Amino acid sequence: MSDTPQDVSPDPPPAGPTPPRAPRPRGNRRLRNFLLALDSWIDSTIYASGIGLRAFWDAFVAFTERFNVQGPVRLAISLASTGMSWGAIGAVLMLALAVPAFHETSDDWLKRAELSVTFQDRYGNIIGERGIRHNDTVPLEEFPDHLIKAVLATEDRRFYDHFGIDIPGTFRAVLSNARAGGVVQGGSSLTQQLAKNLFLSNERTLERKIKEAFLALWLEFHLTKNQILKLYLDRAYMGGGTFGVDAAAQYYFGKSARDVNLAEAAMLAGLFKAPSKFAPHVNLPAARWRASVVLDNLVDAGFMTEGQVFGARRNPATPVDRKQDDVPEYYLDFAFDQVKQIVDKLPRSYAERSFLVRTALDPNIQKAADLAIRDSLKQFGKDYGAKQSAMVVMEPNGAVRAMVGGRDYGESQFNRATDALRQPGSSFKPYVYTAALMTGKYTPDTIVVDGPICIGNWCPQNYGRSYAGRIPLITALTRSLNTVAVKLAEAIGRGRIVDLAHAMGVKSELKITRALPLGAAEVTVLDQTTGYAVFANNGMSVDPHTIIDMRTPAGEPVWNFDRDGPKPHRIIPENIIGMINPMLNSVVENGTGRRARLPGVKVAGKTGTTNAYRDAWFVGFTGNYVGAIWFGNDDYAPTRKMTGGTLPAMTWQKVMAFAHQGIELKPPPSLEGLPVPKLDGAVANAEALQVDGVQRPVTLSPAAARQLMTLSSRMREAAGQPIRRPTAAADPGQIPAPVPSAGASGSN
Repeated sequence: MSDTPQDVSPDPPPAGPTPPRAPRPRGNRRLRNFLLALDSWIDSTIYASGIGLRAFWDAFVAFTERFNVQGPVRLAISLASTGMSWGAIGAVLMLALAVPAFHETSDDWLKRAELSVTFQDRYGNIIGERGIRHNDTVPLEEFPDHLIKAVLATEDRRFYDHFGIDIPGTFRAVLSNARAGGVVQGGSSLTQQLAKNLFLSNERTLERKIKEAFLALWLEFHLTKNQILKLYLDRAYMGGGTFGVDAAAQYYFGKSARDVNLAEAAMLAGLFKAPSKFAPHVNLPAARWRASVVLDNLVDAGFMTEGQVFGARRNPATPVDRKQDDVPEYYLDFAFDQVKQIVDKLPRSYAERSFLVRTALDPNIQKAADLAIRDSLKQFGKDYGAKQSAMVVMEPNGAVRAMVGGRDYGESQFNRATDALRQPGSSFKPYVYTAALMTGKYTPDTIVVDGPICIGNWCPQNYGRSYAGRIPLITALTRSLNTVAVKLAEAIGRGRIVDLAHAMGVKSELKITRALPLGAAEVTVLDQTTGYAVFANNGMSVDPHTIIDMRTPAGEPVWNFDRDGPKPHRIIPENIIGMINPMLNSVVENGTGRRARLPGVKVAGKTGTTNAYRDAWFVGFTGNYVGAIWFGNDDYAPTRKMTGGTLPAMTWQKVMAFAHQGIELKPPPSLEGLPVPKLDGAVANAEALQVDGVQRPVTLSPAAARQLMTLSSRMREAAGQPIRRPTAAADPGQIPAPVPSAGASGSN
């Protein structure tokens, strides 16, 4: 068989006639031809475009090859390109971060005034000021030339040459700080510092620095250089509660900024960056050293010669002695915060920003508290290993009569009475016992068992590491037994204790832990004073307040505590107060608080001591006053076995014994008519606190004070003298126009 393929013929057509074909429409033929032509055109166009693009690309590559570089030049170009890309991204991010800052620059930002408050004590005597006064009492041209030069030489030598950001100065500061391994030179221009003072906080973050830079550019665009310099001189904080160069000159040297000499100008110029550190009334040697640096800057900048500053070096500035002022700085700081809260609640349409505020401060009790704490730390602080203390004294209705936030405001402005969170120890137990009494399952005579208890692997023990067995509840509190407090908390629920403490005025967060009933949660001195004030106020709520009355400088009423303050409501039923107050009185008369007894009046309260003796407390009250005092260390270092019944109770007793002189003595609620115990031991032999060599004067009641002020006003009217309402410039001791008394209890 052959492998050659065979030729196969098709089958023959079938026999018969062939059927006719249907003719094709002419339109279909034309459409087909059109589509074929279109397809051909598209194909040819794409092909031609590809050829053209290929030719263009070849030409472009040939052109770019002329600029082809190799080696270091190529690397430099690549780095520059990358840097530009990241720089553009960074600029966009910085702008996004800066946008929120511009919201502060409203149309009236230059006219908008910060709060300016003049404070009076409860008798109408001016005691201090807070806030910033936006007045142009000293025009820029009236500032001494040497003062302007001292500020510019120290803060911004190229102020009149840059556009708001001193780029060379910034790089110079970065290099100096890098060499020193720390911050030794600031890079912010004077305009940037003003932007921070006007619009931003003092937080040290990259976001704030970016906002500061953009706002500096914004200020330079809207103000002249002289206007920026004037604002900087007027609104910078200068220490001692003063804002602006003129206020600082008045405070430190008793003269206007117009009249300061070169040595005084150098000392003022040294305050801008660190007013608390270099304030002359706080640390005169440091202030003079800083002034010497400013004089060096004047010479280095070429603003003055060494011969011109020689006299200022030989005769440094001497500030006015402010040690005898006894300004209640901690109290004023807290009062100013409360004024801010009140102003924030005023209608937005209210435009007044300057106020005259009468506070609840009793200057005599304030001086007594300051003196007692200083003396206690001076005499016994080293022996006990305690460096700090804080105290609050208030009326049972919450009117704060005195506040000590630390041993020395000049050294530290941190208010330990309102801001320091410390463990209260056993001074927290009254909340536990009150919550238990409020369940109705316990009374002071209820028998409880003082014995071992373990919650998981935690087994609390009593202070003496012994157990008393079956005892009444009042005895357990008097002896401050830990195991009983823990058992009560387990029985009633720790959440119930937290809720009661918060309702009584403890604003700090109270974490619910096993050690909560032993005072493991942190509170402030003000918290404890407020909480115990509920006991002294017969179970009614207490709002701690310093502000009695607010008026404008013209005397128009703005706010009054009696009218606008929160109204008291019942927190603890009266029958429970009738149980817990005698228990707290037993602590003072029979337990750990015996050193807090007062002559002629019954006292209730509780001591508190924490683990490792880090905190020591006494919180107590009469029917007249409530007081809480704390001793310890800022760094939480342990004391040398200081307990609440030692130095805290002794210091509390000194202050309260002074405060109760010359007034109608009132026992705590539910203790009326009971005999006052005879003092013995250290309390009986304790020397009365002497303030300025004068015993505490008789204190007027709120009603008597109002009547006296009304009588004074009528006598002036009868004599034909105009009645001047107190203003910010009023003399100390001027009697204000009669106003309703806020926070009036019969404790005066």
